[in-house]
Amino acid sequence: MNKDSDTHINPSAHSEGKRGALIELEEMEFYAYHGHFEEEQIVGNKFLVDISIETDCTKAAETDILEDALNYVSIYELTKEEMSKKSYLLEHLVGKIINRIHSEFPEVIHSKVKVSKLNPPMGGRMEKVSVTFSR
Repeated sequence: MNKDSDTHINPSAHSEGKRGALIELEEMEFYAYHGHFEEEQIVGNKFLVDISIETDCTKAAETDILEDALNYVSIYELTKEEMSKKSYLLEHLVGKIINRIHSEFPEVIHSKVKVSKLNPPMGGRMEKVSVTFSR
């Protein structure tokens, strides 16, 4: 077992004295109006959003000061804002969220965004359909 992989997401960051960290916002729930079909845009549906962000947490780990950390409340607010804008495709929605994360938070090294539509109108029973982008 690699010692670096046990405690750090980014082994190269560890070698530079930095602390790579994975921040996860899990199962954020939204009621929104995304979908190709007219009914989806009118009636809406429940969606779950999962976001994983790799960033350097060296300074925040040392100082315990909010301003030195990635503000994940802002990530939530960004996600909430994008979820409130109608999209026909989950791919479009996920792309907008991940692009804004990287645009507004240059300290993000890597991210993964997953949006799941619960009970999608597929003509049969299905728990959810999901689209995930990684950048």
